[in-house]
Amino acid sequence: MGQTQQTENTEEIDVKALQDMYKKFVMECPSGVLFLHEFKRFFGVDPTGEASDYAENMFRAFDRNGDNTIDFLEFVAALNLVFRGDLEHKLRWSFKVYDKDSNGYVDRDELRSIIDSIYRIKKGTKTDTGESQPAVDEVVDRIFQAVDIDRDANSWEEWDLSGQKLKCLPQDSLTHATKVDLQRNKLKRVIGISRLTNLTELNLSRNKIMEFSHEMQHLHKLEILCMNQNNIRSIPEGIFPHLRRLKFLKLSNNRLAKLPSDINQCTSITYLDLSRNCLQNIQPLVGLQKLKELLVEKNQLTELPSELFQQSSCELTVFKASGNPLRCPPEEVCVGGVMDIQSYFLEMEENPNTHSAWTVKTMFLGSSMAGKSTLCRSLREGKPVAVAVEDRTEGIEISQLYTQEIRFLFWDFAGQEEYYLTHHVFITPRALVILTIDLASYSIEDPDSFRDQLWFWINNIQLRVPDSVVLLVGTHCDQCRDQEEVMEKKKDIEEKVKTMLANRRIVLKYQKRNLEENLNVSFFTDQLDELDSLLEYNLKVLDLVTVDCKRTEDIAKLKSHILTCIQSESMFLCAESILPKSYEEVEQAIHTLVALQEIPQHGIILLEELSDLILNHVEMSRESLHSMLRFLLRYLHRIGVIIWYTDIDVLSDRVFIQPSFLISVFKSIVRHDLVQQLEGISRDLLMQEGALVKQKFTWVHDLRYRGILQNMAMRILVRRQVEKLVVDDDDLVREVVGTKREEGIILTLLQHFEVCLPALVGSPLNPQAPEFIPGEKQSAWETKRDPDGACLFPIYLKDNLTVCHKWGEDKQDDISVHIYFLPEIPYGFFHR
Repeated sequence: MGQTQQTENTEEIDVKALQDMYKKFVMECPSGVLFLHEFKRFFGVDPTGEASDYAENMFRAFDRNGDNTIDFLEFVAALNLVFRGDLEHKLRWSFKVYDKDSNGYVDRDELRSIIDSIYRIKKGTKTDTGESQPAVDEVVDRIFQAVDIDRDANSWEEWDLSGQKLKCLPQDSLTHATKVDLQRNKLKRVIGISRLTNLTELNLSRNKIMEFSHEMQHLHKLEILCMNQNNIRSIPEGIFPHLRRLKFLKLSNNRLAKLPSDINQCTSITYLDLSRNCLQNIQPLVGLQKLKELLVEKNQLTELPSELFQQSSCELTVFKASGNPLRCPPEEVCVGGVMDIQSYFLEMEENPNTHSAWTVKTMFLGSSMAGKSTLCRSLREGKPVAVAVEDRTEGIEISQLYTQEIRFLFWDFAGQEEYYLTHHVFITPRALVILTIDLASYSIEDPDSFRDQLWFWINNIQLRVPDSVVLLVGTHCDQCRDQEEVMEKKKDIEEKVKTMLANRRIVLKYQKRNLEENLNVSFFTDQLDELDSLLEYNLKVLDLVTVDCKRTEDIAKLKSHILTCIQSESMFLCAESILPKSYEEVEQAIHTLVALQEIPQHGIILLEELSDLILNHVEMSRESLHSMLRFLLRYLHRIGVIIWYTDIDVLSDRVFIQPSFLISVFKSIVRHDLVQQLEGISRDLLMQEGALVKQKFTWVHDLRYRGILQNMAMRILVRRQVEKLVVDDDDLVREVVGTKREEGIILTLLQHFEVCLPALVGSPLNPQAPEFIPGEKQSAWETKRDPDGACLFPIYLKDNLTVCHKWGEDKQDDISVHIYFLPEIPYGFFHR
């Protein structure tokens, strides 16, 4: 809408007149916006009359954001401009009225249409004296003779040629242009661009340009250049030294492998976006002294030049480098911004004895009873370890393994369906995922077998951690008929996985092409950007390794294979991080605090309190520790040593030093036998919460048939689990469990990660709910959550019995919802 637009001379508008105008506007259009037919009615224009065409041009000029409606701010801005604006702004607005196709110039047909409309309007008014008037074409000729100085039959100022499917530049018409928008065309080259020497702004984004033309060096006046989302692979030397006025340069979403060495001679650049390329080195940027914003996200950078961040010459205020396999400084340092990066390099100078840490978070995923726990424990022990059925993983189990200077953090995720929607609470990016497949039960002929054991998991990994490495491990080989059967299944799985990944890219490309060919492609800009991001991800799925977990030699072979994979994919996994000696000392201090039990057994501690405890074990200032600690905690969170939710405001001041405690508490709510747990709540526990015995039966019924769990029941279950783990700590119990007035930590996490959704049981319709208007982007609606209410758990909705009971049957056409989906639909989406 037009809310982002600024009105000219708004201080001149009389407040009383503005209020009266708003009252009339709301009375005429209660929806808050004017459509074309309402616009005509508002000004008393007959839809079939002489002024109708002219009114349509006026409507288009009022509609500043091109959404085919006029909101109140657009309405006021236009009226204020017409009656109070200065001459230049009036001329710009009048030009827009004449320029019907918004391409940046007025041709004869457009001018003829306007003059013809004025003539027809004049005939129908009292001001028509009946005197002879020059013909329409004669008036058009006179106007063009007066204003068309260069005789190109166009009146130009700014050229908007976006989305015109152009394959080459217009040859002569752009010669005097200062601003040209050529985005969303089909340009592969920009031959003739050197003629446009007056250009100050040029937008060539979303084309198919493959080379950065030498002709660009002639655009000496250029200040803004956008060439993002093309196929540019390299930039020749000798171009940027000529672009001395260039301030804004956007080259994201290309295929640049390196930068020209003379880019630092483009001395006026303040904004530079190089995200989503293939860059391995940004050393040529050193020397851009006016650079304030630099974006290099999602490249292949392993190190950053320290000279770029030297405090004496650095003007950088914004720097973003997420999605790179950075080792120096690690990505977690860069998240903190320019000052944290400067502190890191300062520590590197003061403490030259650096420490190279190799740590890999290894996640074991797969269907229930596929052998994940057996495999995890056998790798840890270095020999076969049998796991009984009753001892299988519930929730997540965490363990460590040190081998050949590499530290493994093993996270064994339960395979039961009830736990699927909790995995993303603990999954972090750039991990090694070991996906186990039960080869004995896998069927080549049954398509459901591949879908359940592989497709489902790979699809979820792509959604949650698309920049990971997946190692397929086939288990239960000893239960297959013979080795030939094992190899047949291995071949079938590998072929189907490759086909699946290839098909996904094909679907993405088809969806992108279909959106680009849409008549109103600007409406789908966000979706196109998201599709581009998805196409950049390249989930790496390694070939399947077959294992008999009862054989020691197979366990040893698998461990050796994993080490080889880590060394070959170390950049992809961010396995190595270079840390100053002081960082290592702080991490060791945290482990010492745990060993000495200075940190509580449950491991939940305030950030400031942790900082104070660490200062007792290291020799450094509080200021130095403050910047360093935040990086270190982010790093330890990614590799799986601790948990720190920086993106949840109410929890950002707490650190979970012992993830196992948090996971144990999660198990009290998200588990396959929750109904039995509710039925087992004792009378004493009910009394503590002020609940009656009959309420327990209501809780069981709501969970079993509606997937709803009362918050009161949740508090009882969580309290029971916490009190088993921690003795005599009422404050902690209240903090984790919550009260009738405040949400506890567990409920906050469950709702933040949408494991459950707040449900207002028995609440009436909300008259303050935002209005849905087709064709407009909807703002997020913040619901007020009731700590003493209830939550809907999609994972516990097992059937449609409630729907059938209410409606007699569950028909597909009872409700029709049209939603734009990306290729993957998250698990449990429709339940939510």
